[in-house]
Amino acid sequence: MSATDGDAAEPLRRGAAAREKDQDERTVMRLRLGVGVIGVLLPLALPAGNWIAARLDGRSGADAWPGSMSGSYYTSTRDIFVGALCALGIFLIVYRFDRFNDILGTVAGTCALGVALFPTAPGSGGDAGRTTVSVLHQVFAIALLTAMAAFCLSMYRAPGIADRPHARRPYLVAGVLILVFMALAAAAAATDVGDDWLVTPLYLCEWLSVWSFGFAWTGAALALAADIDRLPRTRAFVGAVLGRLRSLGGLGAWIGGGLRPGSR
Repeated sequence: MSATDGDAAEPLRRGAAAREKDQDERTVMRLRLGVGVIGVLLPLALPAGNWIAARLDGRSGADAWPGSMSGSYYTSTRDIFVGALCALGIFLIVYRFDRFNDILGTVAGTCALGVALFPTAPGSGGDAGRTTVSVLHQVFAIALLTAMAAFCLSMYRAPGIADRPHARRPYLVAGVLILVFMALAAAAAATDVGDDWLVTPLYLCEWLSVWSFGFAWTGAALALAADIDRLPRTRAFVGAVLGRLRSLGGLGAWIGGGLRPGSR
């Protein structure tokens, strides 16, 4: 091949490299968005699904809220709970960023699969096998929340994130909140506070922990999407989302200002 042919092929190589980079960024953005959507929707989908199933069955739906998210395994939304955790686990395992976060993501994803595949005990009592499975469930659940908090805190200082305040703040807040909610859940369990509440402290703390994680990942996905300015459909989607957030008030305006393409 002559030098002229090589020069002519260079733009093609650059174009192929740019398309590959766009595809990689789009894949990472979709993985982040998938994790975020699961985290945001799951805590509400479980009681809502139980209530709908109860009403269709002619019951009042007063028992729609399980004692914990894991307790959904013995309700009408078992398949939603198990399916969402398996999807979350796969998303986290295949997500790639840097080596340390790859390890944390794999640990968190494995724990999510463990929570889904080893159900909690249905109540007091139970045979030895069920008790062993329940213990494994508790270990995986605690490890999952801890890994989620560690993941968020590590992403706060991760390369490519540390220089983007609008993307790193949600990770820091989420990591701290997950640890706080874990401590509150442990305190409530030790003191039996709220055992008779419609929404138990354990479910509430799990709910808010998963929400913290989900919103952090959703914000990161939108931040990445806003930076991929070569994707017209992505820009249109992000613009619609930011428009909706701005209509909600000052918080939406703050988020929208931080997610503008090119902002750092």
